[in-house]
Amino acid sequence: MAAEILRSREESARVVPVELFFDLVYVFAVTQLSHLLLSHLNAVGAAETLLLTLAVWWAWMYTTWTTNYCNPDHPVLRLTLTGLMLAGLVMSAALPQAFGERALWFAGAYVAIQVGRTLTVSLAARAQPIGHTFRLVLVWHVLSAALWITGAVLGGAAQLALWVVALVVEYAAPWVGYRTPFLGKSTTADWGIDGGHMAERCQLFVIIALGESVLVTGLTLAENEHLTAATVVAFVVAFLGSVAMWWVYFDRTADAAAEAIAESDDPGRLGRSAYTYIHLPMVAGVIVTAVGDELAIAHPLGEISLGTALTVLGGPALFLAGHALFKRAVFGYVPVNRIVAIGVLAAAGVLVAFMPSVMPPLVLGGLATLVVAGVAAWDSVLARRPSPSVVGA
Repeated sequence: MAAEILRSREESARVVPVELFFDLVYVFAVTQLSHLLLSHLNAVGAAETLLLTLAVWWAWMYTTWTTNYCNPDHPVLRLTLTGLMLAGLVMSAALPQAFGERALWFAGAYVAIQVGRTLTVSLAARAQPIGHTFRLVLVWHVLSAALWITGAVLGGAAQLALWVVALVVEYAAPWVGYRTPFLGKSTTADWGIDGGHMAERCQLFVIIALGESVLVTGLTLAENEHLTAATVVAFVVAFLGSVAMWWVYFDRTADAAAEAIAESDDPGRLGRSAYTYIHLPMVAGVIVTAVGDELAIAHPLGEISLGTALTVLGGPALFLAGHALFKRAVFGYVPVNRIVAIGVLAAAGVLVAFMPSVMPPLVLGGLATLVVAGVAAWDSVLARRPSPSVVGA
C-alpha cells in the first residue's frame, strides 16, 4: 500500500476533483474569518482573527503538501480527505466563538485535522523515505495539540497565550527541519514536491479568497435597502479592486512562478518559503480588503472610522507586500512598483488619521483600487520591454 498511495514523479501531478471538493470547506472558513473581523473590528478582534487565520491556513496548507506527495484518488486518501472535510466544517463553524464557548470545538477539530492526516500518511507511507518526514511532523503536531487543547480548556488569557505558543511551534517547525530528539531532522532536499501542483493549489486558494471578496461585495449590495448612486459606485469600485488584485497575481507572475518552482533544483525550499509562508499575507490581504469593501459599500459617504481606513487601505497594502515578498523569493528581486504603491497607501492612511473628513469611504476605496490597478498596469507595461532583467524593476 505504501508505494501505491504515493504519487508517481514520472509525470506532473494534477489537481484532481476531490481536491477541489475539499476546498469547498475553506470557502466557508474564509467567509467566517471575514465576518469575524467585521463584527470585532478592534485590536483584540484583529489579533484573534489573525491567530485563527494562521490556523486555518496551516490546516489547508499541510493538506496541500499531503496531496502533493500522495495520490488523492487512492481510497485511503479519499477517506482521509472526507474526514478532514468534516473536521474542517466543525472548525469553520466554531470560528466565531473560538475564543468563547466553542473553543474546545475549534481546537479539537483543528487537532483532529493536523494529527489525523499526518498519522494516516505516516502509517500508509511508513516504508517510504517521505514516511520519515511525516513521522517527524507528527511529533511536532502532537506537541502543539497539547497546547491547543489545554488552552481551550483553560480559556481566557491562558487560552490566547497557549494558542500563540502552539502556532509559534507549528510555524517554526519547517524552518528547523522538524528536528526531533532521537529521530533526527528533515531538509528541503528531502521534500521532493511537484512544484507545478503546489503552485496550482495555492493559486486556487487565492481564487477562494477573491471569491469571498466578490461574494461579500454582491451580498452587501443586495442587502442594502436604500440604494443610492454612491452605493452603486462603491460597489463597482470594490469589484474593480478585486479584479485588480486578480490581475496583479495571475496576469504574469503566477505562471512564471509555477515554472520557476517546477524547474528549481530545490523545489521544497521554494514550496516552503514562497508558497507555504509568503502566500499567507496575500490571502490575509484579500480577506481584510473584503471587510473594507463591505464597510465602504454600506456607508460610502459616511464619516470614515479608523477600522474602515485600516481595512480599505491595509488590505491592499498587505496583499501587495505579500506579492512583493513572493517575487523576491521566486525571482530574486523586490519590484519597485509594489514599494511605491504601499507608500501611497500609507500616506493616504496618515492623511486620513489627521483629517478623517477629507476622504469618505467611497473616495478612499477608489484610491486603493487605483493604486492596485496602477501596479497591474505598470507590470503589463514593463513586461513588454525586451530585456527581462528590467521587468518589475
